[in-house]
Amino acid sequence: MKIGVFLTIEAYSPENNSIEKYRCKIVDKNNKYIYVDHPVHLRTKKTSATFRIGTKLTAEYLGNDQSVYRFKTEIKDKMRGTLLTFALVIPKDDQIERIQRRQYVRVDTAVDVAVHSKDNRFTPFTTVTMDISGGGLSIIIPKGQSVEQGEKINVFLVLQMLSGEYHYLDLSGEVVRMIRNEFSANTASVKLPSLSEQDKQIIIRYCFEKQREARQKELL
Repeated sequence: MKIGVFLTIEAYSPENNSIEKYRCKIVDKNNKYIYVDHPVHLRTKKTSATFRIGTKLTAEYLGNDQSVYRFKTEIKDKMRGTLLTFALVIPKDDQIERIQRRQYVRVDTAVDVAVHSKDNRFTPFTTVTMDISGGGLSIIIPKGQSVEQGEKINVFLVLQMLSGEYHYLDLSGEVVRMIRNEFSANTASVKLPSLSEQDKQIIIRYCFEKQREARQKELL
């Protein structure tokens, strides 16, 4: 992990009673700690009071080999100066997990999606994704809509590539996790177990394009 590398971190937010995702940059390091700037929420683009000394985090970064690496860490110190920075514990080599590129490929993005129950257990509805990957996606559940864990669903979405072409996907999914929030919308994690190789490649390509687009914006 070099200075200048961006980290995507996950932290529990007591405000929303949920796991939230943030982006920050390594601005300094030594033998014990990496120092990062104030993390910014990926969706709202705002900073948060979530980050206190002792906060447990899960962090990910993109290595030189284009693989994603994940590790658990903790905020050990907070320093105020020209720039507010947080000291994170550097993990040992055997505490860093390498994630295969094809297995990861996940981006936080809002894509319009239509959801239908395979068993007609609920009325079809439209919503947006929170993130999407080569193996699944997370969606926002509209207020008043009832969806349960284990539900078999059909997901219809349209992906627009940087080239301008559109791909219309009709996917079979299963709700593997429901996250119920008291003060914000509920979300559902959807697995896509029977994804065809063609559809998987389209989603992976879309995700990589979104990742590249995000990195280019960060450099501006």
